[in-house]
Amino acid sequence: MQELIWANLKARPVRTLLSVAAVALQVFLLLFLMGLTTGILQEWSKRVQGIGADLLVQPPNASIFLAFSSAVLPERQAQQVSRVEGVKVVAPAVAAVNTEGLSVIYGIDYERFDQLGKGFLFLAGGPFQHAYDVIIDDIKARSQRLKVGDRVRLWNADFQVSGIVEHGRGARYFVPLRTAQEILGVENRVSMFWVQTNGKTEAVRRELARLLPRYQVRPVEEYMSLMVSDNLPEVRPFTRAVIVVGLLITFLVILLSMYTIVLERTHEIGILKALGASRWTITALFMRESLAIAFVGILLGVGSTYVVKSIVTSLRPTLSIVVTTDWLLQALGLALIGCLAGALYPALRAAGAEAATILAYE
Repeated sequence: MQELIWANLKARPVRTLLSVAAVALQVFLLLFLMGLTTGILQEWSKRVQGIGADLLVQPPNASIFLAFSSAVLPERQAQQVSRVEGVKVVAPAVAAVNTEGLSVIYGIDYERFDQLGKGFLFLAGGPFQHAYDVIIDDIKARSQRLKVGDRVRLWNADFQVSGIVEHGRGARYFVPLRTAQEILGVENRVSMFWVQTNGKTEAVRRELARLLPRYQVRPVEEYMSLMVSDNLPEVRPFTRAVIVVGLLITFLVILLSMYTIVLERTHEIGILKALGASRWTITALFMRESLAIAFVGILLGVGSTYVVKSIVTSLRPTLSIVVTTDWLLQALGLALIGCLAGALYPALRAAGAEAATILAYE
């Protein structure tokens, strides 16, 4: 029976290849797009952790994606926060996206931001010397081939690289806070406060929540735990869309392919039934053919995902693509579901045909 299945698939190589390609496309779309989403979120989470803060204070209804939060926090409230018992450092920051490269830029008060955690680790150059200086991390410097003294365009303004630091401090670019506020038109306002405590984080959080009842006061550890695609309402519709599109592609291609096969093999089906093949045997034959297509398609899809991942990450070092075991299993399961669902109706149609009617017609 196994030889018959592979012989049937090889009898129409173009159709088989198209079916395999449909399955591979579903697997690739799911693994690559979800891997890219997961990689970005995980990398973002690590960079937030690397800042060294214990608490994050944001305005009401602020996005979990920091760069998309409006700068509406009055900067003067940093003094009020700093007076809370247990607060060690308060570092206000403006976060925004550079529209030319979609990189996150932080406007920071260098002295206070550098006191968070282990501070900046300079690999070249040093802190800001002028209003339009910029500090960049080593990954961005390497990908853009930038060095100290080079000019870089951010927010439609020219900045000079004053220093290159080790990555993992929240953003790729850091500019003086006053400069960021002036360019963005948010004088005396910031996007967030990064707060480092003396160890009594929960007590400080409760006091800040009481002091600033309208604001979001979130432990950084809690923020990091949210950096999973399943937890983010902004990402869920995208995930569902990818899954639905992939399933539809696989289902329709397999349905059409297997239905055509049934029509082409009417005579063969009649002979098998005349020889005593049961309905289950006929159904199982077509279902196993669809599983063979699924197996080859899954291998091709997974393989192409890792190949494209390697190419993309080599060309764009700032991108992170993480293919997790969970998504691998989901891709495998969805591919199998799509193939089996698509093959079910043609298989049942073939199994329900009467041998005498088929052979008499032939």
